[in-house]
Amino acid sequence: MDNHKNKMTLLQLTVLTAVSMMGSGIIMLPAKLGQLGSISILSWLVTAVGAMCLAYAFGQCGMYSQKKGGMGGYAEYVFGKSGNFIANFTYGISVVIADAAMALAAAGYGASLFGIKLTPLEAAIGTVLILWTTTILNFRGPAGTGRISSITIWGVILPCLFLSTVGWFWFSPDMYFSNWNVQNLSLGEAVSQAITMTLWAFLGLETACANSDAVENPHKTVPKAILGGVLLAAVCYIVTTNVMFGMVPAQDLANSEAPFGYVYSVLLGGTAGKVVVAMVLVNDFGSLIGWQFTVGNVFKAAADAKEFPRIFGWINSYSAPVAGMIIITSIQSILAFMTVSPSLIKQYEILVDLAVVTNVIPYILSMSALDVLMKIEANISGKSSRGLSVVALIGAIYSIYACYAAGEQAMTGGAIVIFAGWIIYGKIQNWQYVLFK
Repeated sequence: MDNHKNKMTLLQLTVLTAVSMMGSGIIMLPAKLGQLGSISILSWLVTAVGAMCLAYAFGQCGMYSQKKGGMGGYAEYVFGKSGNFIANFTYGISVVIADAAMALAAAGYGASLFGIKLTPLEAAIGTVLILWTTTILNFRGPAGTGRISSITIWGVILPCLFLSTVGWFWFSPDMYFSNWNVQNLSLGEAVSQAITMTLWAFLGLETACANSDAVENPHKTVPKAILGGVLLAAVCYIVTTNVMFGMVPAQDLANSEAPFGYVYSVLLGGTAGKVVVAMVLVNDFGSLIGWQFTVGNVFKAAADAKEFPRIFGWINSYSAPVAGMIIITSIQSILAFMTVSPSLIKQYEILVDLAVVTNVIPYILSMSALDVLMKIEANISGKSSRGLSVVALIGAIYSIYACYAAGEQAMTGGAIVIFAGWIIYGKIQNWQYVLFK
């Protein structure tokens, strides 16, 4: 049988990779970047380079690693079982936090759709309700979850495509330059203040190598597709957010709880704005359903590997890790109330900064392990892997810079997560007989 006819082409995998990153990450970005102005394009450029280095290195890791567990498996080549645990633990925690941020964004867009102004407490309550709704919808297992996300993602892709193409007819260079540096920051300060938000838009790039079995010659095709996908997503992000700065004042974007809806209402009227708000809200809700199921399975995998309490591995008759998802959503609910802030965008920033810090920890571990991983599994010489080593080093340095730019509060929270992870890992290793026998 000619199986190659069923394989994806390089172009198809590239588009799939880009679409997998383009979801809820962008919907609140204009509000944050509006606080800085169009100078935030510098952060986009820095992040695009860092993200492409990370993506290409992850593509190589995924092609050659023989260990299970994704980034945890990569880290294990150098840091052993404890490195595997910390990588997967911090990644799982980052998704827990990221989902809370997505739910908060959905609450903001929902309030805008119905013309409601939420108080900080009401925003937290709305976030909790959305989290529990998407969790309960996952109790019937994985059937349909992926299909929902593949449809709802068009709710954000279509508005982005329209703005990045047709939107140029409304673009004003004078408006763009008047929005350039609204806080009169230095270049370094401007880049640092936006770097976590721009990296947030690319989180998930490490999962792009999951489709390696679906293409011919994956060792060459997958790294190219990952690079192309990240570049395609970067172009869409950069063009979309920057064309907005040529349409409306940056301060108006910064004050909006539904920036995409606000821009469309200015361009095409209130009805168009409401339609776009509804589209983005559907996308965010659909993405959140998928991510809530994903985080439940991240902790289930850790429980199955005897690296986490076995309650997270309990599944119902629909193969859904219900007990784990209930615990996770309870933690997210507490987090929503703990981060209550004067404005929705401020609370969103707190959650995003913490999600980015905890997410780049496994990035750094994976980049540090790449040389050893490649030499063990691919049996390549140091000379032939030198270029890849440089790429991984750039990705690691960028990740460290993102941690620094996230600020003291996020770094402190990330450190607490790591310390808690070490305690959990030590106790589980000591109590394995009690927990798992």
